[in-house]
Amino acid sequence: MNLELVLLQESFGVCRLESSSRIPEWAMRGEFFSITRTNQELSIVALEESIPMGVKAERGWRVLGILGVLDFSLVGVIAEISSILAQESISIFVVSTYDTDYILVREDRVYKAIHALGGAGYRVKGE
Repeated sequence: MNLELVLLQESFGVCRLESSSRIPEWAMRGEFFSITRTNQELSIVALEESIPMGVKAERGWRVLGILGVLDFSLVGVIAEISSILAQESISIFVVSTYDTDYILVREDRVYKAIHALGGAGYRVKGE
């Protein structure tokens, strides 16, 4: 597909709170965050520096965002990216929005991910 991605400069954490929890103010700091509530959990992706100690969180994630608007008729975007990264044993956490997708990669693996994606024809800004 040869899409263009952008690497956000901040570090993020993926948090889990109880499903009945109120959405905390710290979760909505910065230009990128994601909040999802189900009947089982409140899942938050937030700036790592904003997450209080004691909150259940996996810290140390970087975000690669696909630039532009992805049409709903496109098939296999995440499948292709995840396949490329899986071949390099790089795990991901994906956040999708109406317009596009964001791929979270562990900070210590992000440059390996960028290299692998570049080898497959993807361009990454902000590295």
